[in-house]
Amino acid sequence: MINYERINTVAQEDVKNKHAYLVGGGIASLASAAYLIRDGHMPAEHIHILEKSQVLGGSMDGAGDMEQGYRARGGRELEAHMECLWDLYSFIPSLTNPDRTVLDEFRELNIEEPIKSHCRLMENAGQIADFSTLGLSTEDIMSLSKLLFTHEDDLSYITCEEWFKPEFFETNFWYFWRSMFAFENWHSVMEVRRYMARFMHLITGMNQLEGILHTEYNQYDSLILPLITWLEKQGVHMELGVEVTDIDINVTDTEKTVERIYMTRNGKKETIDTTVNDLVFVTNGSMTENSTYGSMDRPAVLNRNQKDRGCWSLWEKIAKRSPDFGHPEVFAGDIDQSKWLSFTTTIMDYPKVFDYLYELSGDKPGMGGAVTIKDSNWLITWVLPKDPHFMNQPDNAQIIWAYGLFADKEGNFIKKKMCDCTGAELLSELLYHMGLEKDIPEVLASSNVIPCMMPYITSQFMPRGKGDRPDVVPKGSRNLAFLGQFAEVPHDCVFTVEYSIRSGMMGVYTLLGIDKQVPPVYAGKYDVRVLLNAARTMLGDREISVDRLIGKLLFNTGLKG
Repeated sequence: MINYERINTVAQEDVKNKHAYLVGGGIASLASAAYLIRDGHMPAEHIHILEKSQVLGGSMDGAGDMEQGYRARGGRELEAHMECLWDLYSFIPSLTNPDRTVLDEFRELNIEEPIKSHCRLMENAGQIADFSTLGLSTEDIMSLSKLLFTHEDDLSYITCEEWFKPEFFETNFWYFWRSMFAFENWHSVMEVRRYMARFMHLITGMNQLEGILHTEYNQYDSLILPLITWLEKQGVHMELGVEVTDIDINVTDTEKTVERIYMTRNGKKETIDTTVNDLVFVTNGSMTENSTYGSMDRPAVLNRNQKDRGCWSLWEKIAKRSPDFGHPEVFAGDIDQSKWLSFTTTIMDYPKVFDYLYELSGDKPGMGGAVTIKDSNWLITWVLPKDPHFMNQPDNAQIIWAYGLFADKEGNFIKKKMCDCTGAELLSELLYHMGLEKDIPEVLASSNVIPCMMPYITSQFMPRGKGDRPDVVPKGSRNLAFLGQFAEVPHDCVFTVEYSIRSGMMGVYTLLGIDKQVPPVYAGKYDVRVLLNAARTMLGDREISVDRLIGKLLFNTGLKG
């Protein structure tokens, strides 16, 4: 954060006459509402969040009880240089102590309980695999380094498997990478480049997840709930069960102005007429749209509905009005390339599993991070979150969260495709890989497993080109901004909370003309110390001439602005 920009902004003369309509109730909209209040000085009662479902928070979810079971579709990685995220939570009060902020408590937690994995990879039914190095060859290092020197414009629609050689995908580096960020071989190498540049400072601790931070509870209870509580106290209108179905936008050669919002509220069609003085923020696309849940005896069935896709359907309508509004089909056109399945396991009155895993790894729940099973056909990654993981979780319940990237492959123990498995079968496969095959019947008798299939969970990583994601504030827009994972935020990385919050800050500051800079994206790649540490980590015990390395990287290349 640039301290010179830590200013108290001055309210616009007409801001009290403006209204803001935020389509979608995810973290991007919630953050936008907070910045409309703090830096935009907009009356909170003039801010309207319109959410189709019956809960706010979007992909940052977490819910359940002992009767129904607990569930969370996933969680985003957090780290110290997410400047917009920590700016937001530096003024959101803690739920337990109004004199402390969410950031205050979060920082204290991670100082007291830092993540440092002693069991990053597993194989052979419960054995810890070697995770001491990244396992990169000199050729792999050259490929990664050359990627950093390549301009984004030259990487349009290129996949990882087109850029790297097959051997690269068997390295520890790729196992670490894909389990942290959920990359597939067919995903965009352009996004890999962004991640490399943005998180270069974390490469030195990649094999033990050093530098990754965690919340006290699941991310809904820890981050979304305090933010909702604060917005409610300010007076923001947060309306559930309201689906925005279309938006009228007057597009001319020089301007774009939202004039009307079409929506369905409790089955009744309604419209909102907007003026150029009002602001409209649209979350275009969602990682978790059309998610489906299963149970112990029922799989989560993939939703292939192409007509009713919520915010995707809305974006498709909007995109037809101008090429400046992006191309949703690039991201949502092939769900078999963007889907995966996660499952949340609640184990009651059976601590043996957790005692075994603690003895195996030495990592207490919440302090070990993700563990990837290298020889799993489904490529399962599992996490023991800090206990309790839910605010209403009783003492006799413990949680394991897991996901698999290869939902269409047959399991090693359960001879079925992952996508066809019930909760009981998913847990059985996981226990087998943990080395607990003999305990499967007893554990199943004490467990409740909720599978979740997400058709678009990694759609933001699909190969793309310039213009496929619309700018947060499109060229010529007078009152429209796009938010979230499918709006273009230069230099930052999708699949992060930071990306969504940054899009909200950008939209608010631009549309209101706020004289304050959005915190710049952390640029550790320009710090020679970060570069040297990353190079040492990738090289391991080897040495290579810097002159030779630079010469190879720059051969037959040019520099672009």
